[in-house]
Amino acid sequence: MDSIENKGTNGNAETPKVKKEEGTEGVDENGVKYIIYEENSVEINENAEELDLNHQRLDKLENFEHMLNLRSLCLRWNHIKKIENIQMLVSLNELDLYDNQITKIENLSSLINLKVLDLSFNRIKEIEGLEHLINLEKLYLSSNRITKITNVNHLLNLQMLELGDNKIKTIENIDCLTGLTELYFGKNKVNKIQNLDTLINLKILSLQNNSLTKIENLNKLTSLDELYLSENRITVIENLEDNINLGTLDLSMNKISKIENITHLQKLTELWINDNKINDWNSVQILEHMKKLETIYLEHNPLIKDSAYRRKIKLIMPWIAQIDATLAR
Repeated sequence: MDSIENKGTNGNAETPKVKKEEGTEGVDENGVKYIIYEENSVEINENAEELDLNHQRLDKLENFEHMLNLRSLCLRWNHIKKIENIQMLVSLNELDLYDNQITKIENLSSLINLKVLDLSFNRIKEIEGLEHLINLEKLYLSSNRITKITNVNHLLNLQMLELGDNKIKTIENIDCLTGLTELYFGKNKVNKIQNLDTLINLKILSLQNNSLTKIENLNKLTSLDELYLSENRITVIENLEDNINLGTLDLSMNKISKIENITHLQKLTELWINDNKINDWNSVQILEHMKKLETIYLEHNPLIKDSAYRRKIKLIMPWIAQIDATLAR
């Protein structure tokens, strides 16, 4: 969520305050720096439409009763344990509680105008409490303790769903989310690509760092532009025949020994296939047909031992702009 500034003018009512702790820095007799925190009150403009309370050491949501014009509330990097006392903020479009100590999604039913909700880096175990948030467009739940995808299939306006870094094993219960354009499942325990056929508007799909062994069940996702499958156990490049709009394909850190079945991807501009088992230059030779390819990552494959590694890539693809992390021209 973008940085947020306060807007509006002061009213006649008492100005709301939020308690925070401010630190005074000192140095002890051994030269070690320390900070003494003192509790202070931060005055808040009750007519503000945007409010940023990042890094304020807040442990509770309170004193928002008069802020009925608030549209964006950012509370990143605090110590908040419970979502509460914000039910009156019915005009809220964005709520950011990234990196707090929240264990339960609750008390959001009145926030029917919410479009962006960020609860990443908390301690949430279950997706719940979203029944009335039918206008949600972006939902961030990464880095929690979620084991199962539940209670999101009614969010028909959802465009982006972030569930990375959880404990999810199965892709399920999202078949009604046909408006999704971005879906992130990186760093979970998913062992099969499945149940995505209805998500025909997907442009970005990330399944990095899971337990996948096979590329499959992507044939309906013909709008895919970016596909991220790094850090899995995939051995063969296959089943991408219908994904002709791919511009970025990330297969790095797998167990692939041959580049194949991609010459039909004529819109591909970036191919990441580093950290695999490719040792045959004949395999790389097929890339001569990929005229729009601009970036190729092949480092940390056996063929990098060839002293003419970069020169051979340039001979195969004279137009290439970047080889690994270095510009080719």
